[in-house]
Amino acid sequence: MDHREIDPTFLGLPLRELGRAALERAAARGVSHADFRLERTRYQHLAVRDGALQGASDVEDLGFAVRVVHRGAWGFASGVALEVEEVRRVTDRALALAELAATMTTVPVELAPEPVHADATWVSAHDVDPFSVPTTEKVDVLRDWTSRLTAHRVVDHAAASLQQVQENKYYEDLAGTRTTQQRVRVMPTFEAMGSDERSGTFDSMTTLAPPAGRGWEYLTGTGWDWDAELAEVPDLLGEKLRAPGVEPGTYDLVVDPSNLWLTIHESIGHATELDRALGYEASYAGTSFATYDRLGSLVYGSPVMHVTGDRTVEHGLATTGFDDEGVATQQWDLVRDGILVGYQLDRAMAHARPELNGGRSNGCAYADSPAHVPIQRMANVSLQPAPDGPSTDELVARVERGIYVVGDRSWSIDMQRFNFQFTGQRFFRIEDGRLAGQVRDVAYQATTTDFWGSMEAVGGPDTWRLGGAFNCGKAQPGQVAAVSHGCPSALFRGVRILNTAQEAGA
Repeated sequence: MDHREIDPTFLGLPLRELGRAALERAAARGVSHADFRLERTRYQHLAVRDGALQGASDVEDLGFAVRVVHRGAWGFASGVALEVEEVRRVTDRALALAELAATMTTVPVELAPEPVHADATWVSAHDVDPFSVPTTEKVDVLRDWTSRLTAHRVVDHAAASLQQVQENKYYEDLAGTRTTQQRVRVMPTFEAMGSDERSGTFDSMTTLAPPAGRGWEYLTGTGWDWDAELAEVPDLLGEKLRAPGVEPGTYDLVVDPSNLWLTIHESIGHATELDRALGYEASYAGTSFATYDRLGSLVYGSPVMHVTGDRTVEHGLATTGFDDEGVATQQWDLVRDGILVGYQLDRAMAHARPELNGGRSNGCAYADSPAHVPIQRMANVSLQPAPDGPSTDELVARVERGIYVVGDRSWSIDMQRFNFQFTGQRFFRIEDGRLAGQVRDVAYQATTTDFWGSMEAVGGPDTWRLGGAFNCGKAQPGQVAAVSHGCPSALFRGVRILNTAQEAGA
């Protein structure tokens, strides 16, 4: 199969027949909007520890959903039997729920207009479908990784895993939009674990490789140098185990993209979801300090701060051709010159705030399964590099006393996305513009606007990298989505640093 074609086994399903049955049924009842979505998502997970397979799973989620706007209210229902009569029954249920909801809806639901996209097809950028690779071959790669790590004296144990997803979606609505899409994503990881007998310290170090909208080629050297990282991690772990704890205080920070992506996710990505900013959404760490009345005036950060929302960037985890409301995906500004200038929108939110994005959605509706209704979900929210910006080494050279932060680990942020604390995986002292060995137990603490306001410089395009996660949670019932965040290395002045061991009373 050509890797840039829709999987023929998905195209072989009765997509149009079922879509037509749903939409004709809804149209006969006089709805103002109806859409039909059929999805098949396959998940495979493999885990290896110390050369031995620990677990393997391969599951598939298949079903369809019907959503309507009827009498000014939403109606939604889903099913799993791919039969015309079942689709009609599910459509009737969605209509009945809309009629019930209409009795309680005070503001009628209206959707922002969207051009019709007829018979559109989109496939994510990847070379080799990971599901076409024999499972034994994938397990052998993971076993090799752990064996190479445990060959070093400092590594007591090693683990490796691989998560793979192939997501197919068919969407059709009454306006005439019809899209068929396929997304592939992978998350390979490894972890080396060790201890220091003299200090009694136990710690670990993981790969810095981010999950990516790529295929099997990612594990064989396209987009990441696994051999180089596997060779350097044991020595870095040994140094980390012997490293002293950080002295608390105020430091300048150079933050690597492998750490900064998560700070972007928590303090900018979620904070600029319009449903949070308007107070409609409060699950999974709350609403947002970046309220709508502050649009155009909130000083989010320093003038070098330029943040975009983007559902089109190549290999992004939230990248797709069209969202789950038939909207063509886009790139747009969220923060420009340090000022809040935009939000992430779906069609209902865009209609409610027509002054945003020209009155159009920017393609941020997504459901993680056919059993769930589409909700406003995060785009690939990214900090842009400076066109002629410095290298990471040049940023380090600007610092007399500071810390270079690499890799993500734990974090904490309040219900308004304002007060936060982030740790990391590797921390290097900076003395007189040079790296001077690792320190341990570091956390940086700030408010969102103070932190981004302290950003003096961003690196150039050569320092920019996509990070991300498979497991961004939102809503009730909870939904999970994958999302990437690109960023360059960046220099922050005067950030408060805590010693986490001391804070814990150790």
